[in-house]
Amino acid sequence: MVLRLHRLLLLLRARPCGPAPFPGAPGRPLSSGPGEYLQHSIVPTMHYQDSLPRLPIPKLENTMRRYLSAQKPLLDDSQFRKTEQFCKSFENGTGKELHEQLVAQDKQNKHTSYISGPWFDMYLTARDSVVLNFNPFMAFNPDPKSEYNDQLTRATNMTVSAVRFLKTLRAGLLEPEVFHLNPDKSDTNAFKRLIRFVPSSLSWYGAYLVSAYPLDMSQYFRLFNSTRLPKPSRDELFTDAKARHLLVLRKGHFYVFDVLDKDGNIVSPLEIQAHLKYILEDSSPLPEFPLAYLTSENRDVWAELRQKLVHGGNEETLRKVDSAVFCLCLDDLPMKDLVHLSHTMLHGDGTNRWFDKSFNLILAKDGTAAVHFEHAWGDGVAVLRFFNEVFKDSTQTPAITPQSRPATTDSSAAVQKLNFKLNDALKAGIATAKEKFDATMKTLTIDYIQFLRGGKEFLKKQKLSPDAVAQLAFQMAFLRQYGQTVATYESCSTAAFKHGRTETVRPASIFTKRCSEAFVREPSKHSVGELQHMMAECSKYHGQLTKEAAMGQGFDRHLFALRYLAAANGITLPELYLDPAYGQINHNILSTSTLNSPAVNLGGFAPVVPDGFGIAYVVHDSWIGCNVSSYSGRNTREFLQCVQKSLEDMFDALEGKTIKT
Repeated sequence: MVLRLHRLLLLLRARPCGPAPFPGAPGRPLSSGPGEYLQHSIVPTMHYQDSLPRLPIPKLENTMRRYLSAQKPLLDDSQFRKTEQFCKSFENGTGKELHEQLVAQDKQNKHTSYISGPWFDMYLTARDSVVLNFNPFMAFNPDPKSEYNDQLTRATNMTVSAVRFLKTLRAGLLEPEVFHLNPDKSDTNAFKRLIRFVPSSLSWYGAYLVSAYPLDMSQYFRLFNSTRLPKPSRDELFTDAKARHLLVLRKGHFYVFDVLDKDGNIVSPLEIQAHLKYILEDSSPLPEFPLAYLTSENRDVWAELRQKLVHGGNEETLRKVDSAVFCLCLDDLPMKDLVHLSHTMLHGDGTNRWFDKSFNLILAKDGTAAVHFEHAWGDGVAVLRFFNEVFKDSTQTPAITPQSRPATTDSSAAVQKLNFKLNDALKAGIATAKEKFDATMKTLTIDYIQFLRGGKEFLKKQKLSPDAVAQLAFQMAFLRQYGQTVATYESCSTAAFKHGRTETVRPASIFTKRCSEAFVREPSKHSVGELQHMMAECSKYHGQLTKEAAMGQGFDRHLFALRYLAAANGITLPELYLDPAYGQINHNILSTSTLNSPAVNLGGFAPVVPDGFGIAYVVHDSWIGCNVSSYSGRNTREFLQCVQKSLEDMFDALEGKTIKT
């Protein structure tokens, strides 16, 4: 099972549920109108949810051992000995007591995972702006049929496909998220017809018998009609599944119109096209005070300004923004290149995004499309599923064609332009938010490389993990540029468990440090065979770390939960957490994440610390792509040149060539 789940999470790795998954949702329909649903799954969408295995709490001694292994390449001998003492003291004292409390608490809350509540709190209590600090983006590949990339055509098709996804999900007709290790056995109609009659409390075990692994889908109900609301000290997640309207932003103006009728059917695609055309033809200039800037503010500042908005007579208008099915952003500029695309989709100019919505679907003037999402409600697994389904549906069964003529309808009556009443305090707040936003964005650099000498196919022939090689390239690059090994974070999903979120893989190890130093500082002292052997060691160890993380056996979430429990119970913070080494390993200078999908062009996010790099990467069959961000003080272009050099050196070594200094 461990090996199978390891392979599962390698594919998944890509940043509180109510009592029912979809409040107010209709039951499974007996029949449906044409084009209303993406699919008609034999197995109900949430069939496996009740019987998912629970996220395990690691043994405390294993957490301490893994923590020290991750600290080893980052500390000198003296620092390491001190940290070792802190670990021993923690394991035999306060840590042991906290661990016992955590286990007892977990036994009393079998409906969820030990990390779910603390992880929601971590996001929702953070007071930093969600822009750059939390929200990532994923950009779609263009529609294979070039004429379908017209902005109006693609916006209509993607909107309809997104609403089809919503309807399919809520009707229980969306295929459950399952990793099929042996699809010839498990991904068949015969098996599905059988498993649907197995009670939900046992269904996961039935899937496991045929090497299929259902994944947690508890986050999916927050995809639609959802917004993160700013509140003092701790934000709230708001969802109103009854709302039927779409929110559209263009040139800083807000528009709403229904995409579902009163019976829950999708509004005619030609009507949706007509309404979007009407919005695109609105010649209103940019507002003097674009409200959207407020969603980029510090959360406490935004919470106070939102109260002023509410008290100033904007409560109903805000409700329409918060409850909208999702936010569609129609931009007025085409994309120049991938760097321009990344800046546009990650932050834009601040006027045409509602950063608090669960997701913004962005359509540039040339039809380039992306999803920008808020991270508190969920992780990449749910968003990527939505992303893939929308791409597939909008390109393979588009609702309209480039030749389609918009419906003859009165869009001026159907489309409501939202107007906000702004007093002097709110105008001043927007002006300040704009200044902060513009100043911050000026400090952000993004750059991109494609390494074209090879990718997954070549590396697998060398019996190396493609992900391990990419991570090793980042370690070598930072050593080459700055002469150090630093704290590194790689996201890994734990969606194979009920209410799993993520765990951290720690790619910086004694193996990557030794290998990096050999390649960067003294390649001539090592034979090609020795360099190949060191790469193989790194790959093997990285595979072990990934397997442990995927199985909920990392150390980061366990230590986080113990610290959270201490704070919640008013216990003095144990010395382990006051150790400078703990602060250093959690100051993740290299923050990395990967995802792979035929629908994804590229993704991106900002660094998580001021002196860090945000590294979004993908290893394709024949090439490796790397999209990197940094703030002033770090040189993104130079880092990527060092990544390129590191990959060149490794590929030379694998091909038996001498490394050039």
